Amino acid sequence: MILKFIFDRLAALVGLLVLWPVLLIVALLIKIKMPGGPVIFKQKRVGRNGRLFTMYKFRSMTVGHGGSSVSVAGESRITPLGSKLRHYKLDELPELWNVLIGDMSFVGPRPDVPGYADMLSGDDREVLKLRPGITGPASLKYRDEEDLLAAQHDPQRYNDEVIFPDKVRINRYYLHHYSFIKDIQMIFCTVLGRRMKYDNEII
Repeated sequence: MILKFIFDRLAALVGLLVLWPVLLIVALLIKIKMPGGPVIFKQKRVGRNGRLFTMYKFRSMTVGHGGSSVSVAGESRITPLGSKLRHYKLDELPELWNVLIGDMSFVGPRPDVPGYADMLSGDDREVLKLRPGITGPASLKYRDEEDLLAAQHDPQRYNDEVIFPDKVRINRYYLHHYSFIKDIQMIFCTVLGRRMKYDNEII
């Protein structure tokens, strides 16, 4: 995965240099529309080999909401501006810094909070060999995850019993069938909002 490592660093650097006006505009909007809190949301996530790192995102929720780690569309803790940022994935732009410094990759499993990583057991723990990503096959399949959870009677249980195990399955497949070409395809599908065929399913 040397090519992946080099691509991540170069693309993240170019992305930050090109997108800094967008980053600045989003930061100003958060300051104006969501006062009283930080622009950047920082949280400890589980990275490669189980190592904790600090992930950076644009804040999309109210300060001190104290809610669940599972987000559901329409929650009151998600602000109107935050909802738009999340819909267009703009809240994840600061993660380019995580990619640049080596904590994350462009493509890989989404970094989980420690509690969910602790749920991994047996062969499922091999997904921790991967550097977490901004996007990935599981992210593409569940791009509408918040809307899907909102339609459930018990979102937390549905996430824990259905979505999380399926994400682990997809990420294990990604580990054993890695393809740089597929990585590039996933990045384009993420940016353009398109779907693709992967492991005999449409994600």
